[in-house]
Amino acid sequence: QLVQSGGGLVQPGGSLKLSCAASGFTLDYYVIGWFRQAPGKEREGISCISRNGVSTKYSDSVKGRFTISRDNAKNTVYLQMNSLKSEDTAVYYCAADWAIGCSGYTQEDQYNYWGQGTQVTVSS
Repeated sequence: QLVQSGGGLVQPGGSLKLSCAASGFTLDYYVIGWFRQAPGKEREGISCISRNGVSTKYSDSVKGRFTISRDNAKNTVYLQMNSLKSEDTAVYYCAADWAIGCSGYTQEDQYNYWGQGTQVTVSS
């Protein structure tokens, strides 16, 4: 399973870091995607990192503000979120895909494992 941590309430312009740790398997062989679902909206893929961490992808909505990274030694993937906006308010999910690269990373049905989700609220 994937266990998420981080999240919470932050003011606009602030930062948060989400973590996604694997339990019971190694993340080395998985591409990791981050998704989010805002109230009343469909879940969207926002970022992805390849197995070896060399390749990353971001949606236009978070590009330049969010950074995805992984530490395979710790079996954990991170999402650093900076310059947060009210529209970033959502439940965030990580997911693991038995793949090599991030091609088609927004396709939810290709992922094998999902985290439990964590709430991020950006508000003053």
